[in-house]
Amino acid sequence: MYHKRKTIIGSLLCGILGCICFGAGDWLMIYGDTAYMGSISWLTVGAAEIAPWRNALAMALAFPGILFYGIALFAIAGFLKEERQRKVYHYLTVFSLTPWLCLHLFYIMILYGFAWMSGNGYAAAALPVSEALFAHLSWLVIVSEVLMLPPYLYWFWMLVRGMSIFPRKMALSNPLVFYVLLKVVTMIMPDCAFRLAFTNGLMSESMWIWFVIMILWSVRHSEKCCIL
Repeated sequence: MYHKRKTIIGSLLCGILGCICFGAGDWLMIYGDTAYMGSISWLTVGAAEIAPWRNALAMALAFPGILFYGIALFAIAGFLKEERQRKVYHYLTVFSLTPWLCLHLFYIMILYGFAWMSGNGYAAAALPVSEALFAHLSWLVIVSEVLMLPPYLYWFWMLVRGMSIFPRKMALSNPLVFYVLLKVVTMIMPDCAFRLAFTNGLMSESMWIWFVIMILWSVRHSEKCCIL
């Protein structure tokens, strides 16, 4: 039992490392002056001034980040009671991981191009080109979200039905729930660089809360921590 508890806690700690990697990238790629002129609020004056190394580091951090996420997300399948449910969750998780990198790359490429054009004599074209690129490939955001959401919706449904070792009320401990709550918090924040970056990293911050709650529960209820 002790070994099982160490395994799950170690896996969840990996998930927190994944949150740090992705969250750091989310902040690096957008933190700055929030003033903007176009139709896209994140194509800001600050984004136009971001150094290339920040975008490069933000993208590089996504690779260890997705590996750490994978370790944690696959490990928590052990909290589900039946093998069939674990397999369904595994498949949904596999399909959901790719869009994390896809979306990260999509936004970083636009932000880098916007910053490069703004600082290399093409400032007049930087905004319209970036907006056109986003509009042309904005369907990626919808497709990615369709692939990313099912594991968390399935997890919520399993907990509501009592098909995990958690109490049913733990269904509310879900990244999607935390995302909505944090989104409400951002609405009362003043317009500043912190708010912009915090909003950009909402999913990473939501995942961090989720993993922390599961770690605390696992430590407190070690006798129920029956991972595969």
